[in-house]
Amino acid sequence: MHLFLLGVSHRTAPLDLRERLDFSSRDLGAAVEALATRPSTAESVVLSTCNRSELYVASGEPARAREELVAFLSDYHKLPREAFLPHLFVFDDAGAARHLFRVAAGLDSLVVGEPQILGQVKDAFQTAAERHCTGPMLTRVFHWAFGVGKRVRTETALGEGAVSVSFAAVALARKIFGRLDGRRVLVVGAGEISALTAQHLRSQGVAEIVITSRTHAHAEALAAQVGGRAVPWDELRRTLGRADIVVTATGSQRPIVTRHDVEAVTRRRTDPLFIIDIAVPRDVDPEVGEIEQAFLYNIDDLQGIVQENLSRRGAEIARAEAIVDEELARFTAWQRSRGAIPTVVSLRQRFDAIRRAELERLDTKLSGLPPDARARVDEVTRLIVEKLLLEPTEQLKALPDEETQVAYTEAVNRLFRLREEEGRQAAPEQAEKAPADRHRD
Repeated sequence: MHLFLLGVSHRTAPLDLRERLDFSSRDLGAAVEALATRPSTAESVVLSTCNRSELYVASGEPARAREELVAFLSDYHKLPREAFLPHLFVFDDAGAARHLFRVAAGLDSLVVGEPQILGQVKDAFQTAAERHCTGPMLTRVFHWAFGVGKRVRTETALGEGAVSVSFAAVALARKIFGRLDGRRVLVVGAGEISALTAQHLRSQGVAEIVITSRTHAHAEALAAQVGGRAVPWDELRRTLGRADIVVTATGSQRPIVTRHDVEAVTRRRTDPLFIIDIAVPRDVDPEVGEIEQAFLYNIDDLQGIVQENLSRRGAEIARAEAIVDEELARFTAWQRSRGAIPTVVSLRQRFDAIRRAELERLDTKLSGLPPDARARVDEVTRLIVEKLLLEPTEQLKALPDEETQVAYTEAVNRLFRLREEEGRQAAPEQAEKAPADRHRD
């Protein structure tokens, strides 16, 4: 089985295409179940965040898996493949594992070190596992990725400071307004990103935070958490006119703030309206950015802050990358060892068959022994076989590269004729004739 990955992210695709390939605003469980029905993708995980849509599969046919994943993206999102093919990235085996490890560590995020991504990776795997879409390969690599993410968070300072899109949004607001104390904020949406943004804004001393959400109970809960005020969803447009800063982060499939809405409120004010749309798909009509009194920024506009973040964290990034490299070496060694397992199993079966055959040949001589002594003979001969095979087995599984391992396993198969067992069983007449021939000689 091979590990295979296909996807798009903020590094390869523009925002409008990422919106069209987004899974997170839909039923992620239904998506992974649909993916798992493809013939070559029995093990499947769909990872979808505001900045990426990635499909992980374990497959014995990587070339076929690629075609089926492309077809799945096209069919599921009703999008011609020509629209996204130039923006896809594809990795297999060690490359796919490395990418996943870097994602879990926060190294591939828009804001490097973002802590939320590890939880999103865990949620994606859990969703697939609950629907029986995972198997030994994906279970192993995803749990390994969780360990990588944990090591990077505990052994480096990569997760300190400006580590989220939410923080970057607030940093951008500070660049526009200078100090934020006294400013009025409207947060649209009450999910995790909204909560983080509201917390960061509260720490900057804003005068008022108003929360609105389609589910009013969620808005009230977040308002209580950040010392804000919840308003009903149908008061969104009225509240918009009283805000200095608007942050939107909902799961809506279409814009909830239109050009008409913003034009209506900016006519009645002299101060500019600062809007940060960190939702994917976007919550704010892009045409709002054309309004003179409105300053609209989306998630891709945060790249400048990301670059500042990168320059400050160079040393920590290097340490985190070293952890990824170390864990990748361990993972690939484990993956290579799996290639030797069939030969190891056959070798152990052959040796044990010889042991049992010899015990059966000596059965008449051993029949006089008491039961506990005969059990001891069986145990001792079994331990001898295990000790004889222990070192060859470990060496075979620990060979440094796949080419060498293939050569060695082929040599073991030839030396011990491990592939001939089935042939001998299929031709019992020849097997019975051989002793008579030897006897005549």
